[in-house]
Amino acid sequence: MQATLLVSYFLLVSLCIDFSQNETSALLKRQRRRMLYGGLRRSSSAGHRSPREPRMKPSAPLAVVPSIPLINIDDSVMGVFDSLIGLGGDESSYNILPGKKGHCTANGMIMYDKAVWSPKPCITCLCSKGEVICDTTMCHPLKCPKTIIPAGECCPVCSDSASSLDSSIIPLDEISELSGDSPEPKDLDNTNVLSSVQTEEDELLRTEVVEIKEKGRRKKDGKKRKRKGKKNQQKHNREKKPNTRKGAAEEDIHYESDEDDGTFRMPPHFPIPVPPIEAPPLPSGCSTSDTTVSCINAKLTQIPPISDPDLTSLDLTGNSITTISDEAFNGIPNLEWIDLSKNNITSPGIGPQAFKILKRLKRLYLDGNMLVHIPSELPSTLEEIKINDNHLHAIDEDSLQDLKNLVTLELEGNKLSEANVSPLAFHPLKSLSYLRLGRNKFRIIPQGLPATLEELYLENNQIEEVSEICFNHTRNINVIVLKHNKLEEHRIAPLAWINQENLESIDLSYNKLYHVPSYLPKSLLHLILIGNQIERIPGYVFGHMTPGLEYLYLSFNKLADDGIDPVSFFGAYHSLRELFLDHNELKSVPFGIDEMRKLRFLRLNNNKIRTVHPERICRTHNRDDDDHDNSEEEEREESRLEHVHLENNYINTRQLSPHAFSCIRSYCSVVLKPQKIK
Repeated sequence: MQATLLVSYFLLVSLCIDFSQNETSALLKRQRRRMLYGGLRRSSSAGHRSPREPRMKPSAPLAVVPSIPLINIDDSVMGVFDSLIGLGGDESSYNILPGKKGHCTANGMIMYDKAVWSPKPCITCLCSKGEVICDTTMCHPLKCPKTIIPAGECCPVCSDSASSLDSSIIPLDEISELSGDSPEPKDLDNTNVLSSVQTEEDELLRTEVVEIKEKGRRKKDGKKRKRKGKKNQQKHNREKKPNTRKGAAEEDIHYESDEDDGTFRMPPHFPIPVPPIEAPPLPSGCSTSDTTVSCINAKLTQIPPISDPDLTSLDLTGNSITTISDEAFNGIPNLEWIDLSKNNITSPGIGPQAFKILKRLKRLYLDGNMLVHIPSELPSTLEEIKINDNHLHAIDEDSLQDLKNLVTLELEGNKLSEANVSPLAFHPLKSLSYLRLGRNKFRIIPQGLPATLEELYLENNQIEEVSEICFNHTRNINVIVLKHNKLEEHRIAPLAWINQENLESIDLSYNKLYHVPSYLPKSLLHLILIGNQIERIPGYVFGHMTPGLEYLYLSFNKLADDGIDPVSFFGAYHSLRELFLDHNELKSVPFGIDEMRKLRFLRLNNNKIRTVHPERICRTHNRDDDDHDNSEEEEREESRLEHVHLENNYINTRQLSPHAFSCIRSYCSVVLKPQKIK
C-alpha cells in the first residue's frame, strides 16, 4: 500500500512539473513576442532612450507607442518613423509656438499642424500640436554585393541593374526581422559597448523571429509567397486605404493572434502625409532680424503673409501695396511699429478690422498714400500716427475715437480746413502733445485743440487771423509755428497769447507783418520773424517778458536806422543771446547792442553799414590813460560775444577804430570780408 501511494505521489509531482514547464514556455513565448514587436514599435521619446543608449531588460511591462512605417516612393526603401513624440537623444533645434493653432516655426518658416518636412537628409520632422518632432530614417540592409547612396538620398541602393535593385527589396513578411532600435551607421562603433544583457536579448529575439517565420511558412502548405520587387510593393501601397492616427493605434493593439500559434500580423503601412500649403517665403528684397522685417522698395503689391508672434517692427516703405485686408496682421499680432509710407493704399482698400488685432501697436506711419479719411478701429495703444501727404478731406468727431494714448499726430499735406474738421475731432485725444497740420487749407487756427497740446505746427496754410479764443484751453502749449501764412499784426488779437505761461517759441516767418507784434507772451524765449516786411521794432515791446527774450531773428526784412529806437530792445538787454539783423537796410550798428551782456552771436551782414563806432558793439568808458589797459580787460570779461558778422556791407576796414571790437575775445570771430564796393 505504501509503495502504491509513493508511486502515485511521484506521478502527481511529475505531472505538475510538466504542466508548469508548458505554462512557463507559453508565457515566455508571449513575452518574447511582446518584446520583439515592442522593439519594432518602442518609442525612444516615451521610453526616454536614444538609439545610442544600451537597451536594458525591463523589470516590468512597458507601455509602447505604435510606430508608423513610412515608404519612400522614390526608391522604395522603407524607413520606420520610430516615434510621433520625438527622439529624446536628438533634441530639436526648432522653436515652438505654444498655443497658436498648433503651428510650429522652423528656421524662420511657419509650419502648420501635421506638416512634414525634411531639414536634412535622413531627418524627417513633423509639426504636432505646436511641437516639432524629428526622427532619423532607418536604412534596411540590401542583398547585393555593392551599394551606392544617390545624391540627395540618405539610404544606399544597389549599384547593379534594375533587376538587382528589385531583388534587394525586403519582403513585407520579413520586415519583422528589422528592429526600430537598430543602430544608425554612425553609431556602429558604439555597439561593442552594449552590455551582455542586451546581447543575450538580441540573440533570443533573432531565434524567436526565425521560429515564427518557419512556423508561418509551414502553415501555408509549402507555398512561398514573396512579393516581387518594386512594382508590386508600390501597387500594394496604393491600394491600401490611408489610416488615421487613431485607427492605426487601435489596429496595432491587436498585433498578437488569439491562437497560441506564435504568429502575429504586421500593421498596415501608412502613406506619407501630404504637408499643407505653407506660407510663401519673404520676397528677395526683404531682410529680417529677430524682431524686425524690412521690405523697403521690394516691389510688393500686398502685405506679405507672415506668421511670427515675436515680430515687433514691420517696414514696407516704397512699395505698390493698395489694400490692407482684415487678416493682414493676424500672424503678427504683437507688432509695435508699422511703416507703410509711400505706397498706393486707398481708404476703401483698408478693411474695417485690419488694425484691430494689433493690441500692442504704438507707431503707425501711412505717409504718401491715397487715403481720404483716417482708418477706423485703430488700436487704443497707439502713441504716434503719421498720415502726411495723403488726400484727407475730413476729420469728424469719431475719426480719432478711443485714441486716448496718442501723443503725436501728423496730418500735413492734405486737404483739411476749418470747414471739414469738426471742433470735437480732437476731443478724444487726452494725451496729445504734438500736432502737425501744415500744408493744408486752414484760414484760422483749428478749434477744439486738446488741453494737453504742447507743440502746434500750422505752416504753409492760409491763416489770416489769430483770435483771442484760439488758445484758451491750451495752457501747456510751448511752441507755435505759423510761418508761410497770411498774417498781419492787426489781425493778431491782443489777448491771443499774452497770458500763456508756458509759450516759449513763436515762428511768424514769411507772413505780412510790418512791425514786430505787440502783446507777445511774457514767457517767450524764441521769436522768429524772418522774411516779413518789418520796418520797425516798437520801444519796450519786450519789456514785460520774464525771464526775457533769448533769440530774436529779424533777417530778410526792411529795417532801417529810424526803425530801431534806443529802447527797442529794452527788456532783453540781460537775456538776449542771438540777434539776427542781416539782410536789412541798416546804415549803422543799432543802439543798445553794447548793453547786451549775454549776447554771443550777432549778424549784421548784408546791410548798408559804412562804419562801426567803438561804442556801438563794445562799451567804452571815459577813464584816465593809466586805467585804460584795466578797462579793456574788464570789458573782455564782461562781454560774451563770440561771433560777429559784418560782411557784405560798405565798411572800410582800414578806417576802423582799434577799440571797435575790443570786447571780443578772439578777433578771428569777427567776419569783415568781403565788403561791397561803393
